[in-house]
Amino acid sequence: MATNVCAHITGTVWKIEVKEGDDVMEGQSCVILESMKMEMPVEAPASGKVEKINCTEGQAVNEGDVLVILA
Repeated sequence: MATNVCAHITGTVWKIEVKEGDDVMEGQSCVILESMKMEMPVEAPASGKVEKINCTEGQAVNEGDVLVILA
């Protein structure tokens, strides 16, 4: 079953720290968002393999947007 890694704030994708096919552990930082000059990691809610990355660096995102899908 797929697990979505969602933005917890509105901001800009500063850095994507995973690639498609990577194995990630629960709590691992997948994406770093920048908002109001602060960098905030978006962590995996569960362990899994990165199935799809739905964002690009520099992209503006809203709270709740799906950034990464884990299989």
